[in-house]
Amino acid sequence: MIWNDEFETLPREAIESLQCKRLRQTLERVNATVPFYREHFRRSGVSPEQLKTLEDLRRFPFTLKQDMRDNYPYGLFAVPLEQIVRIHASSGTTGKPTVVGYTRRDIDTWSELMARSFVAAGAHKGDVIHNAYGYGLFTGGLGAHYGAERLGASVIPMSGGNTKKQIMIMQDFGSTVLTCTPSYSLFLAESVAEMGLDIRDFKLRIGIFGAEPWSEKMRDEIEAKLNLKAIDIYGLSEILGPGVAIECYEAQNGLHMWEDHFLPEIINPDTGEVLPDGERGELVITTITKEGIPLIRYRTRDITRLIAEPCICGRTHKRIERLSGRSDDMLIIRGVNVFPSQIESILINIEGVEPHYQLIVDREENLDSLEVQVEVNERTFSDEIKVLQELSNRIRKEIKDLLGVTCKVRLVEPKTLARSEGKAKRVIDNRPQL
Repeated sequence: MIWNDEFETLPREAIESLQCKRLRQTLERVNATVPFYREHFRRSGVSPEQLKTLEDLRRFPFTLKQDMRDNYPYGLFAVPLEQIVRIHASSGTTGKPTVVGYTRRDIDTWSELMARSFVAAGAHKGDVIHNAYGYGLFTGGLGAHYGAERLGASVIPMSGGNTKKQIMIMQDFGSTVLTCTPSYSLFLAESVAEMGLDIRDFKLRIGIFGAEPWSEKMRDEIEAKLNLKAIDIYGLSEILGPGVAIECYEAQNGLHMWEDHFLPEIINPDTGEVLPDGERGELVITTITKEGIPLIRYRTRDITRLIAEPCICGRTHKRIERLSGRSDDMLIIRGVNVFPSQIESILINIEGVEPHYQLIVDREENLDSLEVQVEVNERTFSDEIKVLQELSNRIRKEIKDLLGVTCKVRLVEPKTLARSEGKAKRVIDNRPQL
């Protein structure tokens, strides 16, 4: 089932023609209304008139998260504040938050794309959507909420927290679709089991999970423990919120990016060079319909690749591969590049290990050290010390073999590591800041 057949199945030539037209209009608008971009373009020696084809976009400069912070709070808005009907801000942990504003048309577009995303994930207007994304400045909760209403489904605005009540509501209200972070979905699954309930008595059939990277093995774990089909959704506050791209129910093979609203590029994160479809690098997105805060070549820092091959679902928009990490949460341990998701993919393949872990990075005698703390299940934890030692050695060896980095491994008892109702905190980096 497709929500908007006209736009979701446009021929490639029509998509690119529409993108070029909307891109040119966006460049002209930000050049006229946003002093930052006017100066940014001038310093780079480019102007909107120079854009003749989509390939010309690579001549324009990137926009960085720091640019948003430097123009805090409203410096990148392209319309007067009286035209902004909603303001969100990112959940950044350092510095000032990145602020985004939405016009009434932006909210309408967002609702439409989230409805489109829900349908791609297999939802329909007869569903009861249990929305456990946080409501507030974070874009997740309200983005999913408005999309569910646009679809015509029944939405339960649970937000985060109060896990036992979440479970009661899901069971009593007959929730069929769950939206939250993947790590919180596993926490819900654990809590269901602890409460002595059988997940097969629930009506859940689809889970739409995002806001943090997660692996295929974690998907298998979620699907088994929650008895549903787990769909990956992608979005970020700076660009729109959730609903920028999503997997389709039919294939679950890459996330369809709504190219009539966003123009994706993949670049080499070190050089800024644009890479061809199929090569992995950093995702860069240009918004081509946003009114409140259009962004030109925004560096997301998310690592992925573009998939141009047709999808079995019939949608013609390019897909992005599931995220393998971020260029800015990449850990460099004694010269070795390490993504938390790489370690997760190792741990989740080892029997006796739970999908909860934390990476502790430190500096000892001027050398970086990595400690992997990982939970084991009840049966393994109660086993003899020799078995635990063998498990620890195996984890250490597999990380060394795959990633080329030596680490310490500390096995901890079940439910020791802190659970998160939002994004899981996977890394604690205690090294002195440069």
